[in-house]
Amino acid sequence: MEYVLGVDIGTGSVKAVAINLQCQSFEVNQQHYSFNSPKPGYNEQNPDLIWKAFITSIKGIMAQIGNQPLAISLSSAMHSLIPVDINCIPLAPMITWADNRSSQIAKRLRATAQGLDIYKTTGTPLHAMSPLCKIIWIRENDPELFNKTHKFISIKEYIWYRLFKEFKVDHSIASCTGLFDINQFTWYNDALVTAGITAHSLSEPVPTNYTQTYHTNNPELSFLQPGVRFVIGASDGCLANLGSMADKPGVAAITIGTSGAVRVASSKPLPNENAMTFSYILNEKTYICGGPINNGGIAMQWWLSNIKPGLADGDYNTLFQQIATTPAGCNGLLFLPYITGERAPIWDSESCGIFFGVKLQHTQAHFSRAVLEGICYALHDVLEAVQQNAEPITQINVSGGVVKSELWVQTLADITGKKQVVVQSEDASAIGAAFMALKSIGVIKHYPASDFQDLKTYEPNPSTTEVYKKQFTIYKQLYADLKETMHRAVSMEI
Repeated sequence: MEYVLGVDIGTGSVKAVAINLQCQSFEVNQQHYSFNSPKPGYNEQNPDLIWKAFITSIKGIMAQIGNQPLAISLSSAMHSLIPVDINCIPLAPMITWADNRSSQIAKRLRATAQGLDIYKTTGTPLHAMSPLCKIIWIRENDPELFNKTHKFISIKEYIWYRLFKEFKVDHSIASCTGLFDINQFTWYNDALVTAGITAHSLSEPVPTNYTQTYHTNNPELSFLQPGVRFVIGASDGCLANLGSMADKPGVAAITIGTSGAVRVASSKPLPNENAMTFSYILNEKTYICGGPINNGGIAMQWWLSNIKPGLADGDYNTLFQQIATTPAGCNGLLFLPYITGERAPIWDSESCGIFFGVKLQHTQAHFSRAVLEGICYALHDVLEAVQQNAEPITQINVSGGVVKSELWVQTLADITGKKQVVVQSEDASAIGAAFMALKSIGVIKHYPASDFQDLKTYEPNPSTTEVYKKQFTIYKQLYADLKETMHRAVSMEI
């Protein structure tokens, strides 16, 4: 059977998905790994373990299928940073997107005109997740490491070097570093100066369809025959839009897993200085714009595991059955879901969760529903910020663990006022990478599209949407009113 592989290098696993020449997925192999947190706020991984998982996933899926793919295309998590020497040997553990050690640097930059200019030019929010802030942190806190580093690279660049002995970075991964001019498709000098580096400290940017033919004799890759083509691919967020067929204007993608994100395709960047939404590159004609939230499924998991008594850990079915008995809007009860701080649209790591409007009439079911609604309000907050500059959004393609709950998807439809279409739940990034491989090697001329008629849809209920519209105005005001109090509480270590 002829096929291509999309390989998604994620934060917790590598997942290889096989796609046939009719753009249908038929086989998956996933390899997991963990992270380390040596200090509070630190989140690190061993690049070599991820490389081994990458190799194992490809070898495993080839064994499952029985023959070699025509091409392999790469997706990867964004914002990772590895300082390496001239031979691409890591000089320190990889810093992941979740690492928060440079939060004060990001906060400092956000308060300056220079920082605002960097945001508008690079499309990357000024946050601890960005490699720009990570590099500044290393320069200020570990000058010896900073001076020894030959290149600052991402996990995909590390894997690409192990494959082809060249430092290359695709435009998509480059566009989420805070160091790349997303209009000129080159490293942005002002950002480089701010970081204290030059372009020589970074890889050479290449288009997302950049392709190399494998021909080396690497013992670790002995299962690969010379001739298989590797496509460098793009970031996981951009490819998730492609894989969920939300790569055209007017169709947004919402993903809810542990965290969440809202993304929409655009022919140009869509900056929003207040909400600091991102604009990342899918290809030379398409930007994927939106914003991430910290608190998706993790907030519901926290509630079920630690607060909601009487239910077994993981008993979401019973929890959602109880939530369904409670009216939309929870009789005035609201929840700000910022239990791990928040990214878009407030970008405040010192924010916290809040229940507001508590009265005698409220039961545990009200509180449970308020948590679910709070997560949906947070996504709607990002969606509104994106819509300020985007073409009108008429449909949302929703994916992730949320699709297992009809109640959750319907609530999302009612709060956003948009039709929800349930698409590929778990493999969208890897599938998007495989689609890019098929097009890059000439098997298809256009990315696959769908009329979505065969997929499950959820239409908003107008009367319920009106209830949520009134509640959302209060939700928005809560953070503005309580921001300083939250920060004071954090500074007092209450």
